[in-house]
Amino acid sequence: MSTVVNEPGAAVARQRTYDADALAAQFVAARTANGVASALDTVEPALRPANSDDAYDVQHATVRALGGRIGGWKVGSKSLDGPIQGAPLPAAGVFREPVTLPRASFVKPGLELEIAFTLGRRFEPHSGPYDDATVIAAIESVHAAIEVVATRFRAWPDVDKLWQLADLQNHGALVVGEGVPYDAAYPFVAPSMRFTFDGASAFGGTPANPAGDPRRLLAWVVNHSVARGVAVEPGTVLTAGSYTGLFVLSSPGVAHGEIDGLPPVAVKLV
Repeated sequence: MSTVVNEPGAAVARQRTYDADALAAQFVAARTANGVASALDTVEPALRPANSDDAYDVQHATVRALGGRIGGWKVGSKSLDGPIQGAPLPAAGVFREPVTLPRASFVKPGLELEIAFTLGRRFEPHSGPYDDATVIAAIESVHAAIEVVATRFRAWPDVDKLWQLADLQNHGALVVGEGVPYDAAYPFVAPSMRFTFDGASAFGGTPANPAGDPRRLLAWVVNHSVARGVAVEPGTVLTAGSYTGLFVLSSPGVAHGEIDGLPPVAVKLV
């Protein structure tokens, strides 16, 4: 299955003096130095995003600097009714099949097991806003997904939240399993799942998405994208938050995710 990609739009027009490209350039350099990630020790205070608009500008500037294409979106919330945040995912790091990735490409990598959705219709730039029912009606398929979480900051997780938002919400890569047709009756709030790394459990406790039903996040990210002038194309993947928390990698190995009712997903880190 091919990855659907979109060109990231320019920032919403407004009076700006913030240099999003300068911070994006530092993030890109930390990602791509000879294929080996190099953590940022310090960033000029003047480049700190003043608010979420600045941070979202940096996200899109980063995607443009990495080749200019969006392969999907991540979206999440830390509580049932808390604020929602998202980030575009560079196309080169979105995979629709099991993949082997070098650990050296990521700073402090960790893994999360998530449920992702593929949309079956186009949402036009500068259209909407769309309500939950309209976006949920556009879901074509549902997938298990593993996100590689990877910061660009050596001090992570002790990093200002706006820095992290600008840094694509600490995104490294996304591996998406095969999909099944959307079923509104699926237990999205509390699905049964297993997440292992080299055969050992990669999380403890009961799996749960802190946002509750992840479908409530989807209209936000569609509206966020089109408001910034970025179309949401048919086949776009939206991954909607971890059910397992972060499993921090300390060695090479293979992660397997199994979510009842969905095909499994796997990623190998070497």
